[in-house]
Amino acid sequence: MKTLANRVGSVKPSITLAISAKAKELRAQGIDVVGFGAGEPDFDTPENIKEAARRAIAEGFTKYTPASGTLELKEAVCAKMKKDNGLEYAPSQVIISCGAKHSLYNIAQTLFEAGDEVIIPAPYWVSYPDQVILQDAVPKIVETREDEGFRLTGALLRANISEKTKAVILNSPSNPTGCGYTLEQLKEIAEVIVEHGLYVISDEIYEKLVYDGFDFHSIAEVSEAVRERTLVVNGVSKSHSMTGWRIGWTAGPEPVIKAMATLQSQSTSNPTSIAQKAAEEALNGSQEAVSMMVGEFAKRRNYIVERLNAMDGVSCVMPVGAFYVFPRVDALYGRKVEDRLIQSSLDLADYLLDASKVAVVPGVAFGADAYIRLSYATSMEMIEKGLDRMDEAFCRLH
Repeated sequence: MKTLANRVGSVKPSITLAISAKAKELRAQGIDVVGFGAGEPDFDTPENIKEAARRAIAEGFTKYTPASGTLELKEAVCAKMKKDNGLEYAPSQVIISCGAKHSLYNIAQTLFEAGDEVIIPAPYWVSYPDQVILQDAVPKIVETREDEGFRLTGALLRANISEKTKAVILNSPSNPTGCGYTLEQLKEIAEVIVEHGLYVISDEIYEKLVYDGFDFHSIAEVSEAVRERTLVVNGVSKSHSMTGWRIGWTAGPEPVIKAMATLQSQSTSNPTSIAQKAAEEALNGSQEAVSMMVGEFAKRRNYIVERLNAMDGVSCVMPVGAFYVFPRVDALYGRKVEDRLIQSSLDLADYLLDASKVAVVPGVAFGADAYIRLSYATSMEMIEKGLDRMDEAFCRLH
């Protein structure tokens, strides 16, 4: 007897979470594994944020809130967007969800259906295509070029639009590449979006983690015409080291936000009340811890890129944001050690984990098999140890 819905068989488990889980399992067995798979800061949640949560518990703020989030947190999001992005949103244009991933899923459920196409530039974050597929819609993967910063261009977007195209997903700064879009590049894309009446989903979760003076911009800043077509997704997970608190949000056109709120009311209901109070403090309180994290990430980024580029068969662009590097490794394909032949990013990731106890994420998970992803959201000591092991492992290939 058939027991599972077809949609369950159409999606794949997250490779990034699987890699992290395997590394943790090996560590639990007492094996010394260096994990470059984690998509979360290694810093503790700042003390002022934890104190806000403790205060919420002490004051009994432990009941249901409105399904779409508290007014106070929505107002904090609006204030943040006005201050940081120059964007005016009303609380009725904001929904608080259980993390940015939940926000993206709510958008997909609200906007997409059978027959729709959604343009996704590759390399992409692993969940974008599967969230589209779950709505019986079609992810249209558009390959970008390393020499163009892995960015979607206006011309590339226009060339891939069909009568079925409903939306495009942008991620800046990007997971996995760490690349970002300038305001001029966003203007070029926005022109095409408005011309064709598309929605744009702008995943800005790494907005605060930028380096070398990179000037972050949201595509919603370009014009009122494109803002009316934009769903801005963000959260506190990466910027304030609050991955486990599960607070994200979407800001966008009120009719879409209202529909998302209705959907959420029948699925998760409200995000955790205590976590919402903590997120309020994250947005309204001191940002000193954010600046500290960015400074540390920048040092690690510089070191890891220099080391990778010195390895035989490896090249790596300097990311402008997030906490990932995305080195090109296909020059190693076709090499082998003993009877083990490396032919893909998955082969290479398996080899590194088995032979050197280093966990990386294969680029095929992001639609780019010539690459692997390493997170530098780990200590410099672990980065040095892991890169030493990788270098040795690559030298053994011939």
